[in-house]
Amino acid sequence: MLKGQDFSRLFETFEQTAFRLETLADYGKSGNVDAYRAFLAGEPQPAGYNAAWLAKVRRNTEAGRRMYRVHVLARPLTPYLQFELGWGYRTNATAGEEFFILDITEKPNPLEGVPDFWMFDESTTFSMAYDDEGGFLGAEHELDADRWMHRRDTALLHAEPFADWWERYGNR
Repeated sequence: MLKGQDFSRLFETFEQTAFRLETLADYGKSGNVDAYRAFLAGEPQPAGYNAAWLAKVRRNTEAGRRMYRVHVLARPLTPYLQFELGWGYRTNATAGEEFFILDITEKPNPLEGVPDFWMFDESTTFSMAYDDEGGFLGAEHELDADRWMHRRDTALLHAEPFADWWERYGNR
C-alpha cells in the first residue's frame, strides 16, 4: 500500500490530469486535523491555511495540468463536510483546482460501493483506504484503467459544478 511521500510524489509526476472521487462524509483524521479542530471551535480560517496543497495545485494548474474532483454527498452536511467544502474547496479553487458535487440526497447513488480514488493521466489509478474515523490508511494501485475511467465519467455525468451547488446549499 502506498502512502506518505511515495503517494505525494504522484502529484509531482502526472502530466495532464489528476482526478479524485471522494465518497466519505468524514475525513476528520486525515489532512489538516488542527484546522478542522479550529473550524469546529468556531475560529476563523487561519492565514496561510492549506498553503502547501495550494502551492502544489498552483504549480500544476499554471503548467496546464488539470486537477479536479467529484464529491458524492448527501445533505444535511456533516460537520466535516461543512469544513471541507467551506474552507477547503473554496480556498483550493483559488489555485485552480476544480470541484463538482454529486448530491444523492434525493436520488440513488450511481456509484454505490465505489471507493475513493485518484486517477492520474487517465491511466494510473489508486483506490484510497480509510479507517472508520476518516484516517487515511494508504492507496492501492488499480490496474483496470477502463473500469476506473467509467467510474470517473459516471461521477462527472451526475455531478454539478461546486459553485452552483454551494450557492443553493452551502450555508444551510
